[in-house]
Amino acid sequence: MNTEQSLLHLGQQTAEAVQGILRMYSSTGVIGGNVTVIPPGQNPFDEVLMPCIAADVSYVDGVTGGNTLMIGVEGARRMAAAMMGGDPMTVEATGELDDMEFSAVGEAMNQMMAATAMATSEVLGDEVEIGPPELKKLTDVEEAKASWEHAGHAAVVTFTFCGTPCLLVQAVPNAFIVRMTRALDEITASHDDDQPFSEGLRDVNVRVWAELGRTRMASGRAVDLPPGAVIELDRLVDDCVDVYVDGMRFASCRLMVTDDGGLAMRLEEVYGLVTQPSEGPEASQPPEAPDSTTPTEVPA
Repeated sequence: MNTEQSLLHLGQQTAEAVQGILRMYSSTGVIGGNVTVIPPGQNPFDEVLMPCIAADVSYVDGVTGGNTLMIGVEGARRMAAAMMGGDPMTVEATGELDDMEFSAVGEAMNQMMAATAMATSEVLGDEVEIGPPELKKLTDVEEAKASWEHAGHAAVVTFTFCGTPCLLVQAVPNAFIVRMTRALDEITASHDDDQPFSEGLRDVNVRVWAELGRTRMASGRAVDLPPGAVIELDRLVDDCVDVYVDGMRFASCRLMVTDDGGLAMRLEEVYGLVTQPSEGPEASQPPEAPDSTTPTEVPA
């Protein structure tokens, strides 16, 4: 396993983790992009949309490096609207973030950075510790370049949120690359050398879950729900159920009851890991939220 393969694998895993967080706020608004490897001495910020909101975290376990997540101001305002239960696509393209929006974006980025650290830990097979995120607004590319001090390799992940581009830059220390390469080599060692690299990843554990449906309700009603309350979802009993693999919609299925009374899934259609949710069958949209108070989305 070489450096580029290790970094591409890391970028793919962290991309899925970050996008999985964003899909909690907009199930159909996240579209994956590319993962590229930036060699030492090259700056990764040439294509950043300015002005933008950036969140930085640094590793604190004795190595240099960290992660930088960037989203344009328009995307940040849409992200804040989605977190507060609004329709992100109705947000005007212009305008500055107010204090409430800035706080909401900060919370979302905190969650995404935590997911990135967790994904990195899974790839390394060891816990990765990060410092508290630092949130700031950048006005031009030169300002972003001036803050880039990493002398090693980097993995760059692109994706879009509600039509606006986002960028995740991972400054990966050499110590991490060595550990990643060793861990992935151990995974592929049990497979034939003639098999492609993807075959060597068959033993990597991933999270798989099924989403029965969604609904929206006022946050005040959600916190007041009593035990035994019945919540109507946006799907019928006979509708297909979405299957997710590490945050990416992977397939549709039918629920079944096993002989011992447990639940199982019968796959109806597999979209593939490279297919984005928006490219598959049209996803069910949650019903409109009530006009009063802030709505919250309840996946089941």
